[in-house]
Amino acid sequence: MTRLLVLAMLGLKPMTGYDIKVMLELSDAERWGGVLIGSIYNALKKLEKDGYIEVASIESTGHRQKAIYQITEKGRAHEQELIIEALEKSSVVYPTTLYSGVSFAFKLPKAKAVDALEKQKIILEQEEKAINAGYEAKLIAMQGKLPALTQLAFDNMLEIVQVQSKFVHQAIEIMNKSDSLERGS
Repeated sequence: MTRLLVLAMLGLKPMTGYDIKVMLELSDAERWGGVLIGSIYNALKKLEKDGYIEVASIESTGHRQKAIYQITEKGRAHEQELIIEALEKSSVVYPTTLYSGVSFAFKLPKAKAVDALEKQKIILEQEEKAINAGYEAKLIAMQGKLPALTQLAFDNMLEIVQVQSKFVHQAIEIMNKSDSLERGS
């Protein structure tokens, strides 16, 4: 994903590594793109080595020099390959850790299991707030007009968190209603 995001940013306009980093941070790419922002510098080196990007110019400010990168024709073709790959690849992700914990919660005292799920509930609430904050920031950056597919992505992220939150709430309800978490209770 890092390669795709870097190529996509440079497909918009030539930029420095720092410019790309700032844009990805502003768009909360770590959350929705699963990209570690610091990894873009390694991606830039590899993309340049492979001929997908090149240095368009060097800017000097004081004693510092900054390379401004641009995408090459080979890079544009590779960007399209990466987009197709991203669209084709299954992205169904289950909260397997949570499912495993719920499956074996009967091995814990009920209070400990419920307490752990209460902590999960808080994490999900924080995630929902972060998505909403990212949405608001994106709206401001885009002057109130999000592209339909960007809106769809935000709606989907929010819905995923809400579905998981519903699962956690229901698991807590079930645990609170039973006398014990033993199997068959």
